[in-house]
Amino acid sequence: MTAVDNPFDPARYAAVRKPLLEAWTLPPDCYTSESFFRREVETIFLKVWNFVGREDRVPAPGDYAAFEFAGAPVVIARGRDGGVRAFANSCRHRGAKVAEGEGNCRAFSCPYHAWTYAIDDGRLIGAMEMDETAGFDRKDFGLVELRLETWAGFLFLNFDRAAPPLSDWLGDLPETLASYGLETMATTRRAEYELACNWKVYVENAMESYHVPTVHQQTIQKQKRDHNPPIPAAGEYCGLFTRHTGSRALLPGARGFPHIPTLEGDAARGTYYILINPSTMFGLTYDCMWWLELHPVGPARTRLIVGSCFPGETTGRDDFDELVGAYYERWNKSIAEDNAISERQQAGLSSPFAAPGRFSHMEPLVHAIDNWVLDRVLGP
Repeated sequence: MTAVDNPFDPARYAAVRKPLLEAWTLPPDCYTSESFFRREVETIFLKVWNFVGREDRVPAPGDYAAFEFAGAPVVIARGRDGGVRAFANSCRHRGAKVAEGEGNCRAFSCPYHAWTYAIDDGRLIGAMEMDETAGFDRKDFGLVELRLETWAGFLFLNFDRAAPPLSDWLGDLPETLASYGLETMATTRRAEYELACNWKVYVENAMESYHVPTVHQQTIQKQKRDHNPPIPAAGEYCGLFTRHTGSRALLPGARGFPHIPTLEGDAARGTYYILINPSTMFGLTYDCMWWLELHPVGPARTRLIVGSCFPGETTGRDDFDELVGAYYERWNKSIAEDNAISERQQAGLSSPFAAPGRFSHMEPLVHAIDNWVLDRVLGP
């Protein structure tokens, strides 16, 4: 088969594998092809730890949130024991989703035939008209529980029962970010966007500053910053660090909150921009943090969730509602700019005349991300 016939022939990507300043970008069909996207779902998203928000999305016993991730319907719920768990959102009778949206309930009841499941552990507690079914035992038909682990209030979902624990995936990242006190922060806003772009387009954009002078010339380009090489990382993440004064979560001249008093080392001197592979970006600055959470929907469709977190002592201030608007204004403007350019890039990549390009020295993490994807999609 030729390279065109076989999109997973490693020889097709030899130019991407070269060192940064000799390398070429991924072929455009890696962002538009249904077969490439399906291979990413199978070899990446169904195998790794995927960030799915903060624990405080389901703060009270009985709270639940249903969503779809990489084509799999999922529901997370806080049990009456206080634990947060994830289940496949699929009735064990004939497969209907047992939950929609967000809410609070005593149990999950399938809207089709009323099979009912405990919110604590997903066990089947009610199945009408099943008494005459030979060999039927309710204990064999609970909701399928999925792996869910927590770090510093952040929830990570894994569909692979054989995958190593979340701590292995994160490596030394918890230590690097320890002084932010992330576990004590509260989510103050969560915004969702439906984007007409491939998930990699958005990740690549978020992890380089090459686009800032043009895409963000009226917003964050006005912030003074330096340019540094990628930070060392012993885990499934990468990142950039920028030294500066003033919060990166504010536009120039805006009034904000006091700095987090526990910050140490580089955290006290600037801002971290972290990518937790494959599709979660954290921004951590002097007074808060925000995240970009990507859910892959299709080759050219991605759901973006933008969350913002502030320390408890900040959210408890009398002037919190007055001042937090300046942070939301910054995110509203910069996110809209990134959304628009990502959709514009996707439209161009869809051209039958689109072709691979070359990397700038300002794009080391884009090159690294693309090769990380190829390592998994192409296999050993």
